[in-house]
Amino acid sequence: MRFAFAGFDLWCGVFDAFVAEGWEPLALFTMPVDNQHDFNQEVVTRAQSHRIPVQMSPICAEDLLTLRERQCDALVVAGHGWRIPDWTRAMPYAVNFHPSPLPEGRGPYPLFRAILEGRRDWAVSCHRVSPDFDAGNILASDPVALAHDECHETLQLKLQLATRRLATHVARDFRALWDSSRPQTGGSYWPKTTDADRTLDFSAPVADILRVARACGQHECIAPIGALSLYVRHAAGWEERHNHPPGSIVHRYRHNLVVAAHDGFIALLDWSALPRPARTTLNGL
Repeated sequence: MRFAFAGFDLWCGVFDAFVAEGWEPLALFTMPVDNQHDFNQEVVTRAQSHRIPVQMSPICAEDLLTLRERQCDALVVAGHGWRIPDWTRAMPYAVNFHPSPLPEGRGPYPLFRAILEGRRDWAVSCHRVSPDFDAGNILASDPVALAHDECHETLQLKLQLATRRLATHVARDFRALWDSSRPQTGGSYWPKTTDADRTLDFSAPVADILRVARACGQHECIAPIGALSLYVRHAAGWEERHNHPPGSIVHRYRHNLVVAAHDGFIALLDWSALPRPARTTLNGL
C-alpha cells in the first residue's frame, strides 16, 4: 500500500506506524508552525529520509491528481488543520486520526475541554475523511483513561501513545476495518477554546480554578488581576479559610504570586504579562 501523510510532529507516530507495517510513503503535507506548541521538524526529517516531497500549503485538487498518477492508495491525515478536498476520484481511501472518542468531541482540538469537563474516559479515533470535519465512518478507536488531576501535557502524551497503537492496528488490518467501518450517529462538535473558556474565575472553588489551569497547561490560561491579565503556564493551589477578597494578591515572593480564591489560594508560578506570540496553525487555542 502507498500513502501520503498530512500532519505534523504531534501525531508523527501515525506516519511511523504505517511505515513500520510496510506502507510506502509518497508525499508529506504539513503546515507552518510556531515552534513553541506545534512542530514539524520530525515529519519533515522523515520525509527527507524517504526522499518524498514536502508541501506546507493546503492540499488542492491538483495535488490529489498527482497522487493518483503515482498510484497512491490512501491519504492518511493526523492533525492537519486544513480541509481536505474531495479525494474520492483520486484514490481509494482517505482516513483521519482524531483525538476524541467519536462521535463525541468533533472539532479542532478537544483536549482542553475534555479536561475542563472532568472526563475520566477518552479515546482516539480513526475515521473516513468526509466533507464535514470528523464526521466520516469510524474504522476503530483506542481508549485513554484520564486521571482526576489530568493536565493538558499528560493527556497529550497519553493520546500520542494511543494514536501510535491505533495507527498500527489500522495499518495492519486496513481493508477489513475500512469495509466494516460504522457510520457516526449523534455526538457533538466542540469549537475552538475561547479566551473566556481559559480565564480563571477567582470567585470559584480552588478545584475548579486548577482544572482550568491544567486544561490549558503550556498554552496558558488567563488570570485577571485588577486591570491586568496575566498569562499563566503553571499554577498550584490549596484550600484554606480566609477573609481576602477573591482575586486579590495576598503574597509575593520573587516571580511567584498568591491570589485569593473562594475557598483558598492559587499560586501563579509561571506567568507573564503578555501572551506568547499568536499561533500560526489552525489547531488548539
